[in-house]
Amino acid sequence: MNNNNAAQLRIILAMIASYFLFAILLNSVGTVILQATHTMDVSKPQAASLEGFKDLPIAFVSFLVASFIPRVGYKVALLVAMTATLAACLITPAIGQFWMLKLLFATIGASFALVKVSVYALVGQVTDNAQQHSSLFSFVEGMFMVGVLSGYWVFAAFIDDTSPLAWLNVYYLLAALALLTLFIVLQAPIAAPKKAKDEASSSAFAEFLSMLKLCAQPLVLIFVISTFLYVLIEQSIGTWLPTFNNEVLHMPVDISVQLTSIFAASLAVGRLLAGTILRFVRWYTLVNVNLLMMGILVVITLPIAASYKPDAVASIFEVPFAAFLMPLIGLFMAPIYPILNSAMLSSLAPHMHAKMTGLIVVFSALGGTVGSLITGLLFAKLGGINAFYSVLVPITLIASALFFFNKRIKALQQAAN
Repeated sequence: MNNNNAAQLRIILAMIASYFLFAILLNSVGTVILQATHTMDVSKPQAASLEGFKDLPIAFVSFLVASFIPRVGYKVALLVAMTATLAACLITPAIGQFWMLKLLFATIGASFALVKVSVYALVGQVTDNAQQHSSLFSFVEGMFMVGVLSGYWVFAAFIDDTSPLAWLNVYYLLAALALLTLFIVLQAPIAAPKKAKDEASSSAFAEFLSMLKLCAQPLVLIFVISTFLYVLIEQSIGTWLPTFNNEVLHMPVDISVQLTSIFAASLAVGRLLAGTILRFVRWYTLVNVNLLMMGILVVITLPIAASYKPDAVASIFEVPFAAFLMPLIGLFMAPIYPILNSAMLSSLAPHMHAKMTGLIVVFSALGGTVGSLITGLLFAKLGGINAFYSVLVPITLIASALFFFNKRIKALQQAAN
């Protein structure tokens, strides 16, 4: 029994280490965009393309490998992901060109797809019941947020105004972390999954078509639109907040990056609070209140930021008030995504959940890419203030879509009763 517990702990450690590493890498894209525009003579729209190089491989590889990974084994998938990431992190600072950053994020995205599929499956392998599954799943996702928070400070520590490309040296540290994670995965006793009798199932293309057919259902169509718009907002703000802090509020680059960690912290706190609030408030009411508060925060914060007169900022304690206000939008935005996913999945039969999850991944990735590109274009053409005002448009569209989404959910519930 003790040996079994020790084995499970080593598998859990491998899962957490993998998620922690990719939390830093995936959420560094905003910092990298800011640094690329400053140190590599890259325009904002060009830099924004990094979001696509990160998100699109996650979407496509997640779907394509979901049915294939069990055949090769989760341990093999994790080792491939860590090896590819280790190599990319080592090569990036040596080359120091923008095209290498594109390749880096494409590698990170594809590797994370392998990690995500493997980790989600392994949670079920090391837990015995639904309560344990939920607890471990929440803990692993919580460690992901710790990685996100850590990443901002890790990257900020390598920014040096006297040496423009010194920030790329952070990838040597991340390569070392990837090597450590690779060793942890190697030591983890991850068993090869048992093969199903009907493993010669339909092709990946056939499964993809089956997944897309779900979109023909009005409820699902409204949901994926809402998901797309939500992630568009989250990635727009999360990716371009460091640039907003630097160019609109005139803060040093390192402090601009450090302050973005408030946004990640707000997302974490918002999701934890929502779990308690939902015991007393219906999900539709909570989501609408949060959307309203997001809009109010944008309308309050941006005029303050626009009227701010540049002043020398030497530390995080000297930054303008608006720099603390804008990241707090994460507090209200955080619960929306998991609430929508829960409402959608609970309205479907269990056998439809896997296909629905595929749609969630695909449209989330597309929303993140489009959001970053649009915000980058607006930032370049209209300035940071107007670029962030544009967030009000998808907020309004989500509120409209959810009105019909809620009506459909109610209709399904009444039909079931």
